[in-house]
Amino acid sequence: MYRPLNSESPPGESPPKTAAAAWGVERAEARRNAASNRARRNIKVKVVDLYNFNLEVSREDAVTINQVLERVKEQGRVWWAMEAKNGAGWYLQPEISSQADTTNRVSSLSLSTITGSMQLKKLIRKGIPPSLRPRVWMAVSGATKKQSTVPESYYQDLTQAVNGRETPATRQIDHDLGRTFPMHPWIDSADGRAALRRLLVAYSFRDSRVGYCQGMNFVAAMLLLVMKTEQDAFWMLAVLLENVLFNDCYAENLYGCHVEQRVFKDMFKKKFPRLAAHLDKIEFDVSLVTTEWFLCLFAKSLPSETTMRVWDVMFNEGANTLCIVALAIFKMKEEELIRTKHVGEVMKVLHDATDHAYNPDELLTVAFDKVKVMSSQTISKQRKKEQLEVMAELERRVQRLNPGDQDSGSSGSQKVMSAH
Repeated sequence: MYRPLNSESPPGESPPKTAAAAWGVERAEARRNAASNRARRNIKVKVVDLYNFNLEVSREDAVTINQVLERVKEQGRVWWAMEAKNGAGWYLQPEISSQADTTNRVSSLSLSTITGSMQLKKLIRKGIPPSLRPRVWMAVSGATKKQSTVPESYYQDLTQAVNGRETPATRQIDHDLGRTFPMHPWIDSADGRAALRRLLVAYSFRDSRVGYCQGMNFVAAMLLLVMKTEQDAFWMLAVLLENVLFNDCYAENLYGCHVEQRVFKDMFKKKFPRLAAHLDKIEFDVSLVTTEWFLCLFAKSLPSETTMRVWDVMFNEGANTLCIVALAIFKMKEEELIRTKHVGEVMKVLHDATDHAYNPDELLTVAFDKVKVMSSQTISKQRKKEQLEVMAELERRVQRLNPGDQDSGSSGSQKVMSAH
């Protein structure tokens, strides 16, 4: 390797011509290599992911996507081997699939049941094969149990009963349909939009207190792509909003979302004090990104298979999964974020981090192996503390609003993703 200056040259003299010439050649070659690398990064290739999203990605991202597809196939073989060993649908047994209950009553369970539950948890964290996701999600989330409490025709009867009825919620749903994954070949088709509308309208009547909130459209669309049938997607949406997520996340005043944002900020400052101090210094509020992450459950931010891997864990282990994954994203980009100088840079770093997160194993490894979070009990205590603060703040906001601007019958139709 040539040095820019010959160490034996007297002070003030130029290096020998041979060294200077070689140095110039090296610099030119370095510039050509850098330009070549930039050109390669700028070359886009078209790929279709597991859920038929059409993507234009760099060659490096395309390689990652193909590697993920191979790992999905490999994980599928692991699941089928477990089927052969433990019997078909072994994970459908209530004692095994109810992870939350298992945690609270280990002493009353048999060793085989505990072992089966732990095996399931480990398998789910490594990913559920797409072909098995509908059945596994229905079992571990409690959707199957919820559906069993009503007649089989419940969803069909509900959709027929509300057909043609108009409310502020249905008007907002109609407004958002065209904005929901507009590049997806099925969601953006007439059949896809009709199915998504039926699903969202039906739920808005099932729970008029929640009605409809922007963000639910992306969640419901992904559920349709995974579950294959409207009825199963409906029950997954119901168990998600009524049992898995924390109370009132989609309430008209977004009360639950405000609470979760405060809880997350507390966790964030405790986990990353240096980063938190830097972001405060440049006046960046983490809720600028986390509000959308939590309301859309990452469906609008992460690639589809990465989102599904997060949901695999969420449906089995609970909504705290969302906070853990959000912390992992910040941890993966911590040093880069600390070097940012303004809000726009932070937004770009986080957008690029989520937009190119095609490797779910990398994200989830950081989430569960490197991010040590507070216990569920500690988080629950923090949540109760924040609930009082949020309620007081919301009451102050209501008092400042002009009563003439309020629509008490909106059923949440005017809710937007702004919880900071």
